[in-house]
Amino acid sequence: MKTISFEEAAELAYFGAKVLHPATILPAVRKNIPVWVLNSKNPDNGGTKITALATHCRSPFKSIAAKKRLTIMDVVASRMLLSHGYLRAIFEVFDKHKCPVDMVSTSEVSVSLSLDSNEKLPAIAADLSKLADVKYEGRKALICMVGEDIRGQNGIAARVFQTIRHVNLRMISQGASEINMSFMVEEDDADEAVRSLHAEFFADADPAVFDLEAARQPAAR
Repeated sequence: MKTISFEEAAELAYFGAKVLHPATILPAVRKNIPVWVLNSKNPDNGGTKITALATHCRSPFKSIAAKKRLTIMDVVASRMLLSHGYLRAIFEVFDKHKCPVDMVSTSEVSVSLSLDSNEKLPAIAADLSKLADVKYEGRKALICMVGEDIRGQNGIAARVFQTIRHVNLRMISQGASEINMSFMVEEDDADEAVRSLHAEFFADADPAVFDLEAARQPAAR
């Protein structure tokens, strides 16, 4: 990619892109200082410029990131329907165990959360079981698609989910951010989902945003 916004880079970094940590570009964001990401194996390439404002792209998405080794935890309590303070009580448990939450989905009686798989999950589940029925499943992956004004584009969700109709979706997040659409799948399905989405949305890459010549070159080994 030739260019990307600070906001888009931060989303990708949080959801699995390994080149940048969100905190590393924060001082530059505050001072509106452009940041370049370069490739040490291809020093002649101009790299990617990260700026405050995104360059317009004719494709709705600019990047796809996948974060694996996640767990989905379901917290179900019909007796707590519309109860004041219920969500606060749930998140106080995660705060107690210093466990970050990647994605949250709610209904009238249940809350589903995606978490990094770690040794604290049994203790978290034990504490949550005092509030509700709890179950959790590992080996999940979060796929994050980052682009421009996703929330304002009619039919974009239908196009995404039609593309991966052969993959079972567990959780979906759209609308919380203008530039991010995320969903959970089985970890074994993550690579296939990414390949299908890439074929659909990046077959005709915009040369204003993507370095097409560099993309055609074989990867350095």
